[in-house]
Amino acid sequence: MRKLRVLGIELGSTRIKSVLIDETAAVLAQGSFSWKSTLQNGLWSYAMDEVKSGLQQSYAALAADYKSKTGEALTSLDAMGVSAMMHGYLAFDKEDRLLVPFRTWQNTNTATAAAALSELLDFNMPQRWSAAHFYQAVLDKEPHVGEVDFLTTLAGYIHYLLTGNKVLGVGDASGMFPVKNGDFDTRLLGKFDQALAKEGFTRPFADLLPTVLTAGESGGTLTPEGALLLDPTGTLQPGCLLCPPEGDAGTGMIATNSVAPRTANVSAGTSAFLMAVLERALSRPYADIDMVTTPMGDPVAMVHVNNFTVEINAWAALFGEVAALGGGALSEGELFARLFAAAATGKADGALMAYNFHAGEPVANAPLGAPLLVRAADKPLVLADFMKTQIYAALGSLSLGMRTLHAEGVELDDVCGHGGFFKAGALAQSAMSAALGAPVTVMENAGEGGAWGMALLALAAAEKTADVANFLERIFENATKSTVSADETEKKSFAAFMERYQALLPVQRLAAEQINRKGE
Repeated sequence: MRKLRVLGIELGSTRIKSVLIDETAAVLAQGSFSWKSTLQNGLWSYAMDEVKSGLQQSYAALAADYKSKTGEALTSLDAMGVSAMMHGYLAFDKEDRLLVPFRTWQNTNTATAAAALSELLDFNMPQRWSAAHFYQAVLDKEPHVGEVDFLTTLAGYIHYLLTGNKVLGVGDASGMFPVKNGDFDTRLLGKFDQALAKEGFTRPFADLLPTVLTAGESGGTLTPEGALLLDPTGTLQPGCLLCPPEGDAGTGMIATNSVAPRTANVSAGTSAFLMAVLERALSRPYADIDMVTTPMGDPVAMVHVNNFTVEINAWAALFGEVAALGGGALSEGELFARLFAAAATGKADGALMAYNFHAGEPVANAPLGAPLLVRAADKPLVLADFMKTQIYAALGSLSLGMRTLHAEGVELDDVCGHGGFFKAGALAQSAMSAALGAPVTVMENAGEGGAWGMALLALAAAEKTADVANFLERIFENATKSTVSADETEKKSFAAFMERYQALLPVQRLAAEQINRKGE
């Protein structure tokens, strides 16, 4: 019997990755295309021509990988799904012409609109959300606003090209405008329409938005035009099912099986974010907490921090230079392994304090970036203590965000970790556990990433499952994983560190203000 062939594609900020799986979620083939955003007239964007060519090259690499492994051409798919970096602004007219270059999540030109909408809706509206981008364009009286007929995300746009359907998965939709009960919040839409009307835009905002779908539903089928877009050779045949398109945060939850209430996943690399699935809504909005949903529509609190391992990476590079002066030749992997091994015996007992803010950190109320190291003059500078302090410092702002959730009564039974930080093994898991107040699990499957998570959503749709959570339990039943809980010593150590961390935050703010002064 032929295995199912299910494709997941994710357009991330640095790679367009494609993953082909079978009915057991085993990977059959992979492909990728590297790209990066560019500044266009002061705004970060990706060219639509490169979106399409990158999609084709990623798929071509996957098809070639499949043929090299099976000896057969990839002529048909049973299901597929598309994911992409969340939020941003893609505006089209009635003829499906893109009115302005794609404005990505990286842009911070929407501060005025985001603040106004947060107050108007009594809901934290992040700057990167589509509604904030549109309202800012309205406030700025940009000429294209009157021509806007359709707004969507990058995943929604690719899905439309492949199927002709203007739909969006609920998780991705929750980064365009607030959702409630699986659809855009009608009460808040009414308030937004009133604000738009005062600025001269009288069309209902809902008319511009895609139809919202939940995981497990059909998002349409691959059209002949869509098949040729994906595979210009004509080898791929149309007709396969597409699941609703999703955002990268949603595929991260799926890829780590973190979709049930009281579970969470944390992605920890140069920056970090925590996605905590809630049992109930928070009592009020918080400026440092984004409210989104799982691909099934359950409420999720997102804590995003701009800085995570970036300062650890900088120090590691410096130590690598020092090693090279003495004739040493350590690979990057070996260098990090030895530095983290040293941290395992270190203490963060007050002799050192560090801040990893290369960029401003809103969660810590630190508007300007300036990494900082402070140490007691009467204590020796020890590498093990230094590295332990840097690891704790990376976790500081994330812990502050989690404290907001704890104050709301949010408890987590388990956090699934993924990202480069967890290559340090149990040491990283234990420190993260102390910071978040929950056991931290790392799964072997999570390394497959968001494209694999998107393929799982497509497989669920192919199986016509109405219970995606149970579907995921089956998929992850035999997954290799390790779980670490911080012991009492680590918990007390981190708690004491956080007291000093908060007490010295004004020092970081003052130092950043002074070092960032220009022209004075």
